Amino acid sequence: MTMKKVTANMAGTVINLLVKAGDSVQAGQDVIVLESMKMEVPIQSEAAGTVTDVKVNIGDFVNDGDVLVVLE
Repeated sequence: MTMKKVTANMAGTVINLLVKAGDSVQAGQDVIVLESMKMEVPIQSEAAGTVTDVKVNIGDFVNDGDVLVVLE
């Protein structure tokens, strides 16, 4: 099975983790919430799968393209 990655589509600070390792996610499901310029921006998974790793913690600053969550 191939690994799928959920990446940040903008720079921001992680303010909420909506999934953890072992969770099943659907395509389009919110998995992380970033704060950027005082706006809360949900990051969605583009694919369905099972979370194998969450690469960020609340309070982390991420850049556009950073890997946030890994699915299988």
